[in-house]
Amino acid sequence: MSVQIEAVQAEHHESGFAIAHPSPRLSWRFISTEVKDWKQVSYEIGIRREGSDKGEDYKVDSDQSVLVPWPSQPLTSREIVHVKVRSNGSDGKSTDWKEITLEAALLDRAEWKANLISGPAQPKDNPKKPFRLRMTFNLDKTPQRGRLYATAHGLYEVEINGKKVGDQVLAPGWTSYKYHLNYQTYNVTEYLTKGQNTISAYISEGWFAGRLGRPGSRNVWGDRLAFLAQLEVDGSPEIVTDDTWECLEDGPIKNSEIYNGEIFDSTHSDENVKPTKVEVLPFPEAELISTDAPPVRKVKEVKPVKIITTPSGKTILDFGQNLVGWIRLEKDFEGKKGDELFIRTAEVLEHGELGTRPLRTAEPNDRILLGGKTKGWEPKFTFHGFRYAEINGVKPSLDDFTAIVIFSDMRRTGTFRSSHEMINRLHENVVWGMMSNFVSVPTDCPQRDERLGWTGDIQVFAPTANYLFDTSGFLGEWLKDVYAEQIFWKGVPPTVVPFVPPNKFNDPWPKPHAVWADVVAITPWDLYKSSGDQGLLENQWESMRLWLDKGLPRGENGLWDPMAPLYGDWLDPNAPPQYPAHGRTDTHLVGNAYLIYVTSLVAKIGRLLGKTAESEKYEKDAQRFKDLFQDEYLSKSGRIVADTQTAYALVLKFGLLKDDSQLKRAVKRLEWLTRWAYFKVSTGFAGTPILLPILAENGLQHIAYRMLQERDNPSWLYSVGMGATTIWERWDSALPDGTINPGQMTSFNHYALGAVAEFMHSNIGGLSPLEPGWKKALIKPLPGGTLTSASTSHSSPYGKFAVEWKIQGDKLLVDIEVPPNASAKVDLPGMKEEDEVGSGKKSYEVDWKGDERWPPKGIRGPQSIFMPDEFVP
Repeated sequence: MSVQIEAVQAEHHESGFAIAHPSPRLSWRFISTEVKDWKQVSYEIGIRREGSDKGEDYKVDSDQSVLVPWPSQPLTSREIVHVKVRSNGSDGKSTDWKEITLEAALLDRAEWKANLISGPAQPKDNPKKPFRLRMTFNLDKTPQRGRLYATAHGLYEVEINGKKVGDQVLAPGWTSYKYHLNYQTYNVTEYLTKGQNTISAYISEGWFAGRLGRPGSRNVWGDRLAFLAQLEVDGSPEIVTDDTWECLEDGPIKNSEIYNGEIFDSTHSDENVKPTKVEVLPFPEAELISTDAPPVRKVKEVKPVKIITTPSGKTILDFGQNLVGWIRLEKDFEGKKGDELFIRTAEVLEHGELGTRPLRTAEPNDRILLGGKTKGWEPKFTFHGFRYAEINGVKPSLDDFTAIVIFSDMRRTGTFRSSHEMINRLHENVVWGMMSNFVSVPTDCPQRDERLGWTGDIQVFAPTANYLFDTSGFLGEWLKDVYAEQIFWKGVPPTVVPFVPPNKFNDPWPKPHAVWADVVAITPWDLYKSSGDQGLLENQWESMRLWLDKGLPRGENGLWDPMAPLYGDWLDPNAPPQYPAHGRTDTHLVGNAYLIYVTSLVAKIGRLLGKTAESEKYEKDAQRFKDLFQDEYLSKSGRIVADTQTAYALVLKFGLLKDDSQLKRAVKRLEWLTRWAYFKVSTGFAGTPILLPILAENGLQHIAYRMLQERDNPSWLYSVGMGATTIWERWDSALPDGTINPGQMTSFNHYALGAVAEFMHSNIGGLSPLEPGWKKALIKPLPGGTLTSASTSHSSPYGKFAVEWKIQGDKLLVDIEVPPNASAKVDLPGMKEEDEVGSGKKSYEVDWKGDERWPPKGIRGPQSIFMPDEFVP
């Protein structure tokens, strides 16, 4: 089998349709299972601009296949260009041509001829009632090409001639609407017809004007819902939103809120609804963006697995999986006027009843007023995080309801399996948790009165996310909002982006927080490592500097202001339930460790970008801060003032020790602490993502595996043993008796602690990037614990890397796959020297001897109460 190009991509855009880059960089990834050590030596690009008879052909002698420069003239707005790519190999053979069609979006703000229009103003302090905007028009002929450019202040859904346009939901998505407003481009050719046509848009408050936070702020970005649309036929504007449109204030959707669900009247008729005039509002001040991020779509359907009758007599559907989306009705439920189908959702049951307390003030309930057609109904402008649905008003069957899963539709890139079924379930929980919280922005949780873009959560989880899905477009666009918000708040990146005013207990000005604000440097770097896109670093360079130079509050010595209140190792399991920042690790030790790392990282990025002067300054700062840190927090022997798992993991991760003797002492102390805790996790947000990798990197993989395989709280497998299907916010969000944790923050779908999957990919599976963009990978599985086999794969910018290993007797058998035009360094237990390999498949057989330290024992204290040390595999 010859090498072939699997796909061509422009920038980080999912398809190339409605691309906003005049000169888009091109990438192509390969597919092959047979060809060994294949390298590209040149590539050819053919370009044909629609409407022109002349083609353009380019040949470039280069081994680059990721983000290569656009070779032709820049695209103009609306232009359609057919691109084909062929790669030529060192073996003298070429791939077949692979094509992609690019279509430029509206590249100039001046090309918007439409107006922002709205219905009558509504009371500011109440939920905004959804309304429809409508226009009827005539076409002289059947169009050859129809495009709709649309966005809204709020959420919108468009119909043309009674048919829903596009496959997106919750459009235009959530951004910092003051700075960026996404617009969508739709190919509507098939919807248009010669003669009379009608276009209508349903508008809802969504994130723009709806309640956000707890107890909640309304109208964060405005109190007037509005729609902006431009329908172009055969290249010129035909219909634009203006004062000739009409508004239908009443409709079948009586109310729809992000937190509180939707009310739908199946008996509604437009016969008695009188259209009113629309109002033209000022054009949006925000930059209009055709985004690289994939839209939110319906990606899965899940049927309920059983019907439960609760002790109080309620009827509950169990969908078997905690998920995010909504429920679709599959039949016409009978009912007379005044009857309703009332659906309540929640993630868990407590004492056999729907466990709604973790939702706090959110009421994610849907009401369907019966008496009309209900088959096929599903909400338009809300979403829920749930596994269980209480059904009131009708007698349900399993066939009557379907859960619809929504997600920002990123390409899946990473997989993992092992011989340990509970670890496999844990990994699945990580995937479902990520899908649940990547709905337009990376949120903390999807169910309660929050669902905000917490920067700390994604900062710790990004390496895992980048492995599992192609996040480059999604996170790259979100980071633009981080920077925009940061500029407004004088250098401080808010802890939530888009920024929502804090709750009533907080100062309205966003507080600077280590770990959270450090997203401005760490996450772009993680994206660079996964994508190879140096442009992502360039885009965020000033954001990094703004944080270090102006946003971060410092004491006289340049370290964190000692009086600054910091989250620290948030949700340390030893912290009181109501005081999650009051863990055992000094919050400022955490903050200053991160400060040193980020300062040195920005210096490194500066070197890469050619910012020599700035880089030298940050290098000097990092060294000075490191000296101060060592004086403040380290003993001469290598003990740390905060004697915790998190403190040692951070110091080892960020290289904050003076010499090898201190390093050895710190490693021994970390081992002692984990054994003293009987391998229970004692880390929160700061320590958890790095704990197992640091143990493994320092020769303590037996400790890492013992911690991973523990089943008692606090541990990763505790939640799995309790039936979790997503990652929990707290180690013990549910107590052993099934009671919900008494803390006011208790979510059952919070991805942050799922950062443990990075250990599964890089250490258990043994696959990680060694050079940016996966040009070169490290294949280094570290078998341990009771695992006898594992496999992992990642679809990189070059193609698929894969590792599969199994233990057979005294042999370790390893199969690897490396994509064309890439390479890998293979480092296996027992190998005398590393193996540098090119593309293709290769098998290894090395001697295997189990770890004599397994299973490690805990350290029993002087207490008389027996502490069992048996390991349950």
